[in-house]
Amino acid sequence: MATLNMAKRVEPRLGVLAIRFLVVGLTLATAAIHASLGGLLFLANAIGYTTLAMAMIVPGPIGRVRWLVRLALLGLTAATIGGWVLFGARFPLAYVDKAIEVALIGVVALELWRFDGGPIGVIRQARHLVARVAGAQVARGPR
Repeated sequence: MATLNMAKRVEPRLGVLAIRFLVVGLTLATAAIHASLGGLLFLANAIGYTTLAMAMIVPGPIGRVRWLVRLALLGLTAATIGGWVLFGARFPLAYVDKAIEVALIGVVALELWRFDGGPIGVIRQARHLVARVAGAQVARGPR
């Protein structure tokens, strides 16, 4: 049974809390910037960032799939930077936000590597999750 639990349990030490605090702080900072810009796309971005920041600190069952939250945060941040590169306005606050987002990608990647075992650990966890979901579907039978 111990081999099925791929997620490493890390005790809340100062370093762990510092990294998590940095992820949440950077995420909320970019959410605040996007919320201040107005428009539905910026508001949706701010809501996405805020939701993922909350998911990074909420205890309980979501802790078992926090690696998935990290991947979603990486994806949202990369998509935001890509959208800005292609279509975004070039003004000083945009550059500040992109610097925050690049730092966010770095810190989330560090956290993903440290807590989840890097890409190989994430692939293992994804395979385990798919197997669990598929097993639950097989046990229930077709609808």
